[in-house]
Amino acid sequence: MRPFSIKTKLGTLVVVAVFITTGLLMIAVRTETELRFITVFSMIATLLITQFVAHSITAPLDEMNTVARGISHGDYTRRVRGADRRDELGDLAQTINRMADDLEAQERQRKELVANVSHELRTPIAGLRAVLENVVDGVSAADPETMRTALKQTERLGRLVETLLDLSRLDNGVVPLRKRRFEVWPYLSGVLKETNMVASARAGIASGSGSHTRTDVHLHLDVSPPELTAHADPERIHQVVANLIDNAVKHSPPHGRVTVKARRGDGPESLDLEVLDDGPGIPPSEWYRVFERFNRGGVVAPHGPGSDGGTGLGLAIARWAVDLHGGRIGVAESQRGCRIRVTLPGVPSLDRLT
Repeated sequence: MRPFSIKTKLGTLVVVAVFITTGLLMIAVRTETELRFITVFSMIATLLITQFVAHSITAPLDEMNTVARGISHGDYTRRVRGADRRDELGDLAQTINRMADDLEAQERQRKELVANVSHELRTPIAGLRAVLENVVDGVSAADPETMRTALKQTERLGRLVETLLDLSRLDNGVVPLRKRRFEVWPYLSGVLKETNMVASARAGIASGSGSHTRTDVHLHLDVSPPELTAHADPERIHQVVANLIDNAVKHSPPHGRVTVKARRGDGPESLDLEVLDDGPGIPPSEWYRVFERFNRGGVVAPHGPGSDGGTGLGLAIARWAVDLHGGRIGVAESQRGCRIRVTLPGVPSLDRLT
């Protein structure tokens, strides 16, 4: 039995009440005091002690009831005080606080998931809309090349919807990775080409609405050796590279340059990726925060007309995809601009492809 448990307190209350009554009776016998006075004094003393013990038990219960009622109405910010008590009520308070923490985290993840989905769907929808509007307005013909562009964006939308189904498995800690060997140069070249195409499509939409988007930043690809291969999930890596480029373009100066570098890593078919820009860079004190969700880079404002900080999700999505691979992502030292480095582990020694 715990030394401060409720059972111990109630047992102590009974023992104290008996001792008080016995002591007062002994005093009454020795001093010839009337028994009725002793009875009244004993009852008063017992009631006072009982009231004190009862208050120490019921007060935390009232607070727990209030907090639990708030949680049932969607208020996950309230917590029960007295969780450091060394009795059953302290354990119950800790349980309620943990439950509130879990519910608050789930609500936050639900909101972030909606924001993540909106962020990821925006790019292919913008590109598809621009292509179709150009065809409808007669700006471009509905030739096979144009239709292939629209089809590519539609296929990416389909992959993103499939990703949403995969995200439902996150609660069980299982997110499928469709890893395969691929050649890095043509793969990254396709990502950069698609990025340019989407930027042009956004520019067409933005010009019609009177706003602006970045189309003046030059993208450069540096892969060495040219025959470099990697083993990873191409769709997830597409999320990483696309979001890193999008972030670098937003923070680049007018007519700046964004470079995507790829090198062989330490392990078999591992990959080291770097995305560099000519922007103002990120202060070292902010390096640990740039991959947090909804961090919009308030310290360093984006460049270019009409640029904004975005939703603050691009780098968080990139970190999520890298973590799925068991890799690392972070801000690296750079003499100029910002340099973000991604390390992908490649093929484990027991799972090497033949």
